[in-house]
Amino acid sequence: MGYEKRITDMQNHANPPKRRPEWLKVRLGSGENFADVRRLIREKNLHTVCESARCPNVGECFNRRTATFMILGDVCSRNCRFCNVQAGKPAPPDLDEPERVADAVAELKLKHAVVTSVTRDDLHDGGADIFARTVRAIREKSPDCSVEILIPDFQADERAFERVLRDPPDILNHNLETVARLYDRARPQADYRRSLDLVTYFKRRGLRTKSGLMAGLGETDDELYEAMRHLREAGCDILTVGQYLQPTKNHLPVERYVTPDTFAEYRRRAAEMGFLAVEAEPLVRSSYHADKHAE
Repeated sequence: MGYEKRITDMQNHANPPKRRPEWLKVRLGSGENFADVRRLIREKNLHTVCESARCPNVGECFNRRTATFMILGDVCSRNCRFCNVQAGKPAPPDLDEPERVADAVAELKLKHAVVTSVTRDDLHDGGADIFARTVRAIREKSPDCSVEILIPDFQADERAFERVLRDPPDILNHNLETVARLYDRARPQADYRRSLDLVTYFKRRGLRTKSGLMAGLGETDDELYEAMRHLREAGCDILTVGQYLQPTKNHLPVERYVTPDTFAEYRRRAAEMGFLAVEAEPLVRSSYHADKHAE
């Protein structure tokens, strides 16, 4: 059985923030379902963002026999300062990967599949074709399964957007991640307005849209509310907000731990803004309980 354990604190700088509070506890993964999902992922030679990004919910999700598949390898062409996914020179795309993802979705009998990727600025289409092939393969093998894709910005290339739309998902997710003021510090290769415009593009094409934000990177609550408003104005339907946790000493430090009561206020304010669904809790990540959003 799983047991309670504080998330491993990798912070090792001269002036660390306060010790992580009690509400940031997770149940470590174990048990038959957890082992089954890990086995399947390795047998199919697949990656999950659950493991690559050190998601605190990996135990819960694997035990529910769900996972967020990460396509296009596990090396990212960007180096966001909050993300644990390895940055560097990615390998060429694996053209058989969409079929293996679809096989895993079918074997897990998923009712809702979530697919994301590393950012691939090295590819002419940013990986859009592999996303579309993956959606198509899942639909062919699991016709009753809804599909959500969490995409990079494709450097605002509308040709890549249109390739995605030829095999469209049920939910199009693209994370804004943080507030405008912190983009240069946290996401130096991304652009705040570009991400908002991407949400608008797909919303205008009829897709249900979703985005996520992190709290604790140095933003104020007012700045976070402004980012929420910008997302809603851009056409975002579903919002997730969670606590940023520093993966290693080489990543940005946590500037504050946001209390559960404050997250409850985030939910209330987001609902007032008109989001159709909101997940806002300390351990929420962008694909947490994604199957509920599909309903």
